[in-house]
Amino acid sequence: MTTPRYSQLQPGTRIGGSHVFDLAMSWQGLRVNTLCAALSHPHEREAFKADEEAFMTRFGLTHEEKAMVRARDFSALLDHGANIYYLIKLGFVTGNGLYRMGARMRGETYEQFLATRNVAQAV
Repeated sequence: MTTPRYSQLQPGTRIGGSHVFDLAMSWQGLRVNTLCAALSHPHEREAFKADEEAFMTRFGLTHEEKAMVRARDFSALLDHGANIYYLIKLGFVTGNGLYRMGARMRGETYEQFLATRNVAQAV
């Protein structure tokens, strides 16, 4: 019998530099994720654009969470428990599509980030 090339990691194993969205992270990011989920609705996107501060207050964000949203610090939001699938909603509403988010998270300009893509036209 041969050993499979890839095997399941032990439950709870952390992979360096990755974000494992588990129950603890879910609870920590609940307010931010609830805010981001609301951005699925057009009227909520308009409310966010009209008054970000009031919108964040409505969802009970802490001062720290509000600062991360204001700064568009997507890496810090992920570290704090934001789910990437919800966070993409915030990115798009703030003019930071997936590639712009990626650039910010890598500390690069948008142009630098695009230069690393395999298909230059895949914007």
